[in-house]
Amino acid sequence: MKGKQISLRAPEPADIDLIYAWENDPSVWQVSNTTAPYSRFDIEQFVLNTNHDIFAAKQLRLMITDNEKPGEPVGAIDLFDFDPLHRRAGVGILIASSERGKGYATEALSMLKEYSFNTLNLHQLYCHISTENKGSIHIFSKTGFEICGTCKDWTRAENIWKDAFFMQLINHK
Repeated sequence: MKGKQISLRAPEPADIDLIYAWENDPSVWQVSNTTAPYSRFDIEQFVLNTNHDIFAAKQLRLMITDNEKPGEPVGAIDLFDFDPLHRRAGVGILIASSERGKGYATEALSMLKEYSFNTLNLHQLYCHISTENKGSIHIFSKTGFEICGTCKDWTRAENIWKDAFFMQLINHK
């Protein structure tokens, strides 16, 4: 899928080392619910053997690339907890720290929203975002997500419980 500034594509074998680095970065574990490192073998098997059919795998990872420099991804965006009966899925996004603030997340989220609603025929997308994560709250709000509630003590980081906003985007078509 190609947008104005970015493209979304399936993970390729050349992405394995980058995904390995992102997945094993403890600074993002609290938002990804990761509790232990992944082996390079695990990441390799995911990329090489995962069925990229969201209806079978119940998840979909897409790599975000800049159209001006399509070689190395600048981030990844995921649909997870795909529920075809209730036509909903969770959304997660990661932009490499060196690439933040360039509009990649906003465009990727907008493209994923269009794909989810127009191709997958989903009724809604949702996410949980720490109440402290102002950047992500802004990006999701900007693309139409609304805060529907606060999940008290939702995540724990460094022995401190943190609240999270539950955000939804409903497809009213």
